[in-house]
Amino acid sequence: MRLLSFAVGVFAVATFLVGLHTPDTMVFLLAGAALACAITTFLSQRLSAFLKIFEATFAVETIIFGLAFLVDELGRWPKAYENYTLPDSLPFAVALFGVFIYAISFIPVVRKMIGIADPYFEAATPTSAKIWPFPAFVVGQNKLAAASLVFLIVVNQAEVALDVRLSYFRADFTNALKNLDQAEFWRQLFLVFLPVVVVLVAAYTIEYVVTSTFVIRWRRWLTAHYTGRWMSQGTHYKMLLAGSPTDNPDQRISQDIYAFIDGGGAGSGIYGYSITALQNLTSLVSYAIVLWTLSTGFTLPGLAIVIPGVLFWVALAYTGAGTLITHWVGHSLTNLYFTQQRFEANFRFGLARAREYSEQIALLHGEENEARAANGKFHDIFDNYMRIVAVRKRLTALTRFYLQASVFIPYVVAAPFYFAGKLTLGALNQVGAAFNSVNESMNFFVTYYVGLTDFKATLNRLTSFDDAIARAQALGTRDPRIDFPRSATSDRKIDALSLALPDGRALVHVENITLAAHEPTLLVGRSGSGKSTLFRAIAGIWPFGQGKIAEPDASLMLLPQRPYIPIGSLRAAIAYPAPVDKFAEAAMREALEAAGLAPLANQLDETDNWQMRLSGGEQQRLAIARALLAAPDWLFLDEATSALDEASEAQIYRAIAQKLPGTTLVSIGHSATLSAFHKRRIEMQPQTDGPATVQAATAEG
Repeated sequence: MRLLSFAVGVFAVATFLVGLHTPDTMVFLLAGAALACAITTFLSQRLSAFLKIFEATFAVETIIFGLAFLVDELGRWPKAYENYTLPDSLPFAVALFGVFIYAISFIPVVRKMIGIADPYFEAATPTSAKIWPFPAFVVGQNKLAAASLVFLIVVNQAEVALDVRLSYFRADFTNALKNLDQAEFWRQLFLVFLPVVVVLVAAYTIEYVVTSTFVIRWRRWLTAHYTGRWMSQGTHYKMLLAGSPTDNPDQRISQDIYAFIDGGGAGSGIYGYSITALQNLTSLVSYAIVLWTLSTGFTLPGLAIVIPGVLFWVALAYTGAGTLITHWVGHSLTNLYFTQQRFEANFRFGLARAREYSEQIALLHGEENEARAANGKFHDIFDNYMRIVAVRKRLTALTRFYLQASVFIPYVVAAPFYFAGKLTLGALNQVGAAFNSVNESMNFFVTYYVGLTDFKATLNRLTSFDDAIARAQALGTRDPRIDFPRSATSDRKIDALSLALPDGRALVHVENITLAAHEPTLLVGRSGSGKSTLFRAIAGIWPFGQGKIAEPDASLMLLPQRPYIPIGSLRAAIAYPAPVDKFAEAAMREALEAAGLAPLANQLDETDNWQMRLSGGEQQRLAIARALLAAPDWLFLDEATSALDEASEAQIYRAIAQKLPGTTLVSIGHSATLSAFHKRRIEMQPQTDGPATVQAATAEG
């Protein structure tokens, strides 16, 4: 970037020297803007990856477009292409954009946006791409993302430049009709309009294809990024334990990411608004110069006061007033949209939960309660939506009146000059078009206010999700914490371990205990004494506590009372979380039969919602089959057979002992059947004035 800034600086000096020999004020304006762009480019080392792409693009364009402008100023532009010169304002505009990008990087809401966007443009992971008609190639993700964004920026600027050229065509075409100049009429139509429109249509088509590909690639990467962070190292579980205010993480990943990038396909989001803002800024600078030039010498209506570029100042004042009033009327929409998204997500979650527990609801005849709860949740949606309607009603009335009135303002100011013969009809139409273009560009905030408030709500949801993930990942990383040193033996040793609830209340204290390898151990105690919490601490997913748990170099699997069974094929459900092809089909069949699920052995490739299809006991049997396949060194069963009768439970434990002779078994349970399968018994005893403790460690008889 430093070399680029030096190049822009050299161009600024060269432009100033050219200005000394030409009377055009635009040359000096370009020299000043280029110098400012050179400074911000030099300082852009501190910019984010996303903004740095814009900064570098505008710096390069300042040089390229500026050189084309100087060639034209010096009379060196080829005569054959005199109809296709770049707008004089284009290099000046892109130089200002470089300054603008650096300036907005300090705005807090922009910092939030780039904090989410930057990882995609920094990831150097190899990815495959294909550009027709060339073969596919492999390139770094960050390079492909940057190249795509630069291409889209340039295409959008080209579209604006072509649109400005068409504004001059409209004036010349109208004048040719008025003057009955047939030759000029056909020249404008075939040599100006037709080539420009063909290129413009091609640009729109190419932009659509590249944009769609760019957005879906970005969404795919960012979805994997958030899913990976949410699912890594039990973060999702820690967020629940910590009582995170982040509701419905599934919605934030499935919907908010798409809305953040491209407004959920609506063309808004960070990409859509960035490109739209760029188009508006390009139009603003380009048409502002046109408007200023056309309104030179205009007086205020009814007065003899001459104000240079009066229509530009009228547009600026009109837009500024409209922006302030719009924000005053609609500022509450951001919070309302944030709340609406939360209510919608809660409603969907409630319905999904009712579907998941449909059997239990039917058995309890709880349908009326569930319908009442669903209606209550929708009542929240309805009330908040009507608040949005009330605000948007006032906002719609304001913006519609504002936009309708803006059409006539340039004609009110310019009409006296037209009637006095100082303006041609073509020039009058160009004044109106230029004013409306400037006004429309300045009206970005007014025009997109509703969408921007919705985008701000999405941004707040994602940043709060980011914060919640960061807080969850920090749990258990700072003292006091639970340490997991490597055990010098094959045993698991617990030393001075104190476990607490998320609210800080002490739950369990284990002064010193060793779980010996190959010694089946039964952990018993009253409900609520902390047995399951101790298991989760040993498994490394409980972050609230301090002490030491020395671990051997051995694998561990913990089966909870209610197993998780993913939707999909039975083969995938048994193998979970291992890849489905890790185990042979014969081994899967054998595991199912050993777990008492022989009737399912021929349904391995059948896809179903097995969590709903299987009974509680069958689900626990499936989890046991999963353990038999995985063959861990240590197997912790947290009441993992509680849904089975005693005979079935004994059969399961015999199968474990037979199939996994090298596995150390540690169980939580209450049935008398379990004692026969364990050599050691540990009892958790609740205390009236403190945390539960290990009361005794005895050998089973």
